[in-house]
Amino acid sequence: MKINELIDKVDSVDSYKRYGRVCRVVGLMIESKGPECSIGDLCYIYVGSRLKRQIKAEVVGFKDENVILMPFTSVQDIAPGSMVEATGKPLEVKAGHSLLGQIIDSLGNRLDGHSLPRDLSSVATDQSPPNPMLRPPICEPIEVGVRAIDSLLTVGKGQRVGIFAGSGVGKSTLMGMIARNTSADINVIALIGERGREVREFIENDLGEEGMKRSIVVVATSDQPALMRIKAAYTATSIAEYFRDKGLNVMFMMDSVTRVAMAQREVGLAIGEPPTTKGYTPSVFAILPKLLERTGTNHLGTITAFYTVLVDGDDMNEPIADTVRGILDGHFVLDRNLANKGQFPAINVLKSISRVMNNIVSNEHRVLAEKFRDLLATYINSEDLINIGAYKRGSSRDIDESIQYYPKIISFLKQNTSEKITLPDSVDELRRLLERVD
Repeated sequence: MKINELIDKVDSVDSYKRYGRVCRVVGLMIESKGPECSIGDLCYIYVGSRLKRQIKAEVVGFKDENVILMPFTSVQDIAPGSMVEATGKPLEVKAGHSLLGQIIDSLGNRLDGHSLPRDLSSVATDQSPPNPMLRPPICEPIEVGVRAIDSLLTVGKGQRVGIFAGSGVGKSTLMGMIARNTSADINVIALIGERGREVREFIENDLGEEGMKRSIVVVATSDQPALMRIKAAYTATSIAEYFRDKGLNVMFMMDSVTRVAMAQREVGLAIGEPPTTKGYTPSVFAILPKLLERTGTNHLGTITAFYTVLVDGDDMNEPIADTVRGILDGHFVLDRNLANKGQFPAINVLKSISRVMNNIVSNEHRVLAEKFRDLLATYINSEDLINIGAYKRGSSRDIDESIQYYPKIISFLKQNTSEKITLPDSVDELRRLLERVD
């Protein structure tokens, strides 16, 4: 049987190589006459003397019987007539336990220039989300080690959450805390469109040696072509899927999904898509659900995902933020006003929500969290009156109670970046906080 199977495989192999020729280059777009290929296929463009160097490119469209390609690197050295070879398959990267502690690029190569370990498996970067009928329900919490999240916005294994923040509000610091403190088996972190300086700072300062030991970091900096930034998201997601299919609980973090959308807009405009909502092309809103739905649970393991979303001018209703919020299972809002007051992490718990929390926590935990929110909301709604001295004690029992609790509430929400706290301890602290103040 084994020999017959091998014979069948040999017979099914396509022994032909298909080639084309570059006929036009405009901006990011390369047009070639041939080869025979499909959307998403990986192609090689041969350049240099004696065609020794290859430039990887992806098929992104067709125009007047010509193939439209986008390069993964710059278009330098590509000339009229450059030979284009079709591979007949999409981009694949390597994944495995030997990647732990490594920093790789969008194509799966190590950024330090060293070779990858040999004991790795090939995985396709573009895959379909799991069948919804084969997704187990989220029924168990996962510890992230951040007091405000574990106690008030509890996250479940396989939940997908958006971290909505403007620039400089502390989202990278929060991601580093989660990566270091989480109870997940492995971290996969995608840094997309970051400044080159910030990459090393995040790895050394925010992630740290402890977090890096069980992490794989995929990096595409802001200077790289749009296709590299898009592929970084797909590469990181496919690596997380590999470990999920091994039965592990994976913590996946992407910073940021907004820059993936902006890169897709560049590609869409280059191939002739019409700009629609605030200049974003229709393909942006088509790829977001497909990308974000790939994480979560399947019958083998879980991917708990955190996606950061850059809100332009702190506008929570801009197109990308609104679309992502509708896809995910919850959102955490980082408030600039809280950050300016020195509250870190600057999570606005009144504007944040975990959609699965009520299904994964005990009834006592849920009641405690609701009581905390009620006290905080009562104080915030009356804060102006209290600060100017217009409120007189005794006018409202609820406001009087919130004034007594408020200092303890703020102390509870603050957490040092080096402080690690377990989920049970977070709930115990919440219980003690809500004991009656004398």
